[in-house]
Amino acid sequence: MNIAATTSNTRKDSRKDILEFNKLQKRLRHNVGKAIADFNMIDEGDKIMVCLSGGKDSYAMLDILLGMQKTAPIDFEIVAVNMDQKQPNFPEHVLPKYLTSIGVPFHILEKDTYSIVKDLVPEGKTYCSLCSRLRRGSLYGFAQEIGATKIALGHHRDDIVETLFLNLFHGGKLKAMPPKLLSDDKKNILIRPMAYCKENDLQAYSDAKQFPIIPCDLCGSQDGLQRQVIKRMLADWDREHPGRVETIFAAIGNVAPSQLADTGLFDFASLSRDVTDLSTDRIKAISE
Repeated sequence: MNIAATTSNTRKDSRKDILEFNKLQKRLRHNVGKAIADFNMIDEGDKIMVCLSGGKDSYAMLDILLGMQKTAPIDFEIVAVNMDQKQPNFPEHVLPKYLTSIGVPFHILEKDTYSIVKDLVPEGKTYCSLCSRLRRGSLYGFAQEIGATKIALGHHRDDIVETLFLNLFHGGKLKAMPPKLLSDDKKNILIRPMAYCKENDLQAYSDAKQFPIIPCDLCGSQDGLQRQVIKRMLADWDREHPGRVETIFAAIGNVAPSQLADTGLFDFASLSRDVTDLSTDRIKAISE
């Protein structure tokens, strides 16, 4: 066995891994920075409440925002918030231990939404919609309590495209998730800094950083969730037609209201011909 050759190959692989990670990190930071700039997500003096679920996306969001905070031309505060929904076997120690280790201010908001969801959702139905509403309401209220000026959510590009098709196929609506949103009560501004990031990149980043992932056992055992169906559909499309998901996402930001059929979005009723131009065209035609 050639130990020297093996050691040399190991070093090459290590250098390659480091290079690939640096490229990945740079790409994610660029995408997050572009989203923040495009939608004016963060202002001087903001207090950003970063919602941390324990999944790969929210861990990555917190990590990237902390990195950007150190070099940003403006000052803003970051506080991490996790909502303990009292799911059975939820590892309560994981997030406090991690957040303490990296020196991030945090709060654990305890709300037993698990029992409510289990009581109200019929057997065989999915929990996601009600669970999301309950969690959102609690987080909105808590943001007001701690004086947060923005609420950062970990949704990425693929989440946004999936939501577009969920609403299209099952809701009869042409809408997705906006990168920036004013809540219905006008009291909270939600931002999605990772709106331009691909899920595959975030998975690779999470694997490399070895975040202490906490799975969602509440709905993870439910088969046939519509979002999973849409996710598989988009994955198949992307394999057969690379770049299709990017094109769909681009379309969300390139809307032509006059080419749709929403009378509240475009004034179709008042459309009329320009008679002056028509007369001019006739005169030109005769003279020719």
